[in-house]
Amino acid sequence: MFDKFRSNLDFERDNSFVIKVLLLCFPSVVVFMILAFYHQVDPLIAVASLAGVALFNTILLFPLSVELQKIRRYVAKLSSGENVESDIMDMSEQETKDLINAINNMHKFWSEKNYVMKTKNLSDAAVLDSLPDPLIVINNIGDVIGANLSARQFLGEKIMHKNIDSIFDSHNFINAVTKVLKKESPAENLVFYADKPISAKLYAHIKLLPWQKLNQTQAMIAIYDLTKSLKIEKMQSDFVANASHELKTPLSVISGFVETLRTSAKDDEQAREQFLEIIAEQTEYMANLIEKLLSLSKIELSQDEDPIDKINIKKLVNDIKKSFDIKAKSRNMEIKVIAEKELATIKGDEQQIRQVIQNLLDNAVKYGEEQTQITIRLNNTEKIPPSKTIKTAEGKAVAISINNKGPKIPQEQLARLTERFYRMQEHKDRKIKGTGLGLAIIKHIIIRHKGNITVNSTGYNGTTFTIYLPVFEKSKELPKK
Repeated sequence: MFDKFRSNLDFERDNSFVIKVLLLCFPSVVVFMILAFYHQVDPLIAVASLAGVALFNTILLFPLSVELQKIRRYVAKLSSGENVESDIMDMSEQETKDLINAINNMHKFWSEKNYVMKTKNLSDAAVLDSLPDPLIVINNIGDVIGANLSARQFLGEKIMHKNIDSIFDSHNFINAVTKVLKKESPAENLVFYADKPISAKLYAHIKLLPWQKLNQTQAMIAIYDLTKSLKIEKMQSDFVANASHELKTPLSVISGFVETLRTSAKDDEQAREQFLEIIAEQTEYMANLIEKLLSLSKIELSQDEDPIDKINIKKLVNDIKKSFDIKAKSRNMEIKVIAEKELATIKGDEQQIRQVIQNLLDNAVKYGEEQTQITIRLNNTEKIPPSKTIKTAEGKAVAISINNKGPKIPQEQLARLTERFYRMQEHKDRKIKGTGLGLAIIKHIIIRHKGNITVNSTGYNGTTFTIYLPVFEKSKELPKK
């Protein structure tokens, strides 16, 4: 019976309610006992008065005790992370109302604070993961306690909690990290070679962080892969060396003939005409070389810019064909264009695409056999063939193939055709003029457009250069409301 009554009142068994009532009644008991002992109050009246005091204390304490028990259970649920509805807690006492409001306000404050912290942590993690270079955080003994996406991709997904000396095998790097962790230096910068996780030349920036976590001094390590930079530097130095070499030869020829004209051939009219013709040819070659070098530099500067022109490739090819017809007829050659009826529009830089087709058509006329046909084919294709060296666009494309009937190009030389200043020995022997930069220019333009270029050469069908360029796709319109 009492258990059912207590359950209906939501009153706990071990609430010490009786003890609390007795403690409140204790001063009154002492007073009435003293008064009864000295016969100042009748004992029956004293007992009746004590009963009244006990009843008054019970009525006063009971609702407060019940509501305090509710608050205790409510706080326990909050601390355990349970979902609770604070609105359903209807308190009758002003003290408990104030207390529950204070608890709710505190819970709301810390919930918002926790949400802000979680959002900030997610935002910070997203920013760190977007960084292109590996970033690592280590504790005071060198264990990895944080790594961004680049670091996990570069060093492996299992990098967490590994010690830094088990990741890199460079003594100089480990010594630099130890120096920072021992606070002998606030930061260290060094270049080192590593055989693992990959064989590369790396630059590391190691810095002591300005805070501590769980009494563990933390440091940040930023890693930069210098392999690509060194490769670019080598390409640049090779480019300068090759350009200097290519310019040195015609300059030497011009200088030699000028000296001859000023001395031994000064009065030789026939030699003068011959030498001046050679000087003019070499000057034209140098002018052409410098023009192509400047063109190549300009293309490299725009390498990261996204081309946005809409190009009618069929019209563009026909315009270029007309400008080459006279040159082709001078070698008894014919240029023929074969195109699909409904050809997609290309997305690109029209001036650069024109340069690509002109260079390829010029090579086809220059290196093809006389009295043969040059065929230009324009076709839609479902996708650009993948490349091992360049990034290609996804989606549909247009293939532009230019075929000429010339000698077969050996397989080992096909891969070198787009190298700067590379010219086949056969072309040199035939004294065909060229700078060796035309196909290099084409390659860089194709890279910018995220296209691809392939070369196929056989003894019976000649050589075919095919370039693939992405089509212009219309943006999807938003549905009308």
